[in-house]
Amino acid sequence: MLITAGYEISFSCEYPTHLLALLSLHPSRHKDLVTPHRVLSSPDVPIYDYPDVFGNVRSRLTLPAGESTLTCEFTVQDSGLPDPVSPEAPKIPVEQLPDDVLLYLSGSRYCETDRLSDMAWAMFGDISHGWERVQAIVNFTHDHINFGYHHARATRSAWETYQERVGVDRDFAHLAITLCRCMNIPARLCTGYLAEIAGVSADAPMDFTAWIEVYLGGGWHVFDPRYNAPRIGRIAMAKALDGAHTPLTISFGNAVLTKFVVHAAEAEAGP
Repeated sequence: MLITAGYEISFSCEYPTHLLALLSLHPSRHKDLVTPHRVLSSPDVPIYDYPDVFGNVRSRLTLPAGESTLTCEFTVQDSGLPDPVSPEAPKIPVEQLPDDVLLYLSGSRYCETDRLSDMAWAMFGDISHGWERVQAIVNFTHDHINFGYHHARATRSAWETYQERVGVDRDFAHLAITLCRCMNIPARLCTGYLAEIAGVSADAPMDFTAWIEVYLGGGWHVFDPRYNAPRIGRIAMAKALDGAHTPLTISFGNAVLTKFVVHAAEAEAGP
């Protein structure tokens, strides 16, 4: 299956403003590209990429005064299969976790393990098997939160999501990540595209989305607390501790967002 995806994002600046953008394809999907992947700017300004501490591709550029637009469009090869399900995957004892995975047990800006640990152990402590425990956490998160874009708040943490019971994709993800870490299961936030494939349609204009990966049985596995079902056409852009490390853009000045369009869909078959 071929999936075409991309975006058009515009900003208005009163004066030249430096920008960091986390809008590129995650390196794990580079091998799947069938067309070039380039972030383009209008007006044309120099852009250069560098890897952040999590291995994501960040872009640096300076937006000129006035209106600027970032665009990208690419096509990737995809298996066309739903997210893999591995119910036999066990929890790995902490002492056996790889060194580079231990980080994903830590509390972080949006994932306050200290505030949710007692609740997590009370709710999920009797479930010993790794996959079953994570699925119970995802089920709880999915049922506990009322989704709505009007609930979006950039500063909402996992604890606040638990208390308020409302949020958007990344709020679902932050709460599930936090509960997993409380149970000594490494978990990380993923951002990217989720295509509308196999009869799935959105109830709102397409946006980038967020899901989680958990470390079970010696590897990372996808779970989606918002949708709570395997999906086709998931294309990652970034993976990190939480939303503090995966912002789409960081501007060092007043860059006002004026347009935001995202698309991802199965590419039409050729002649």
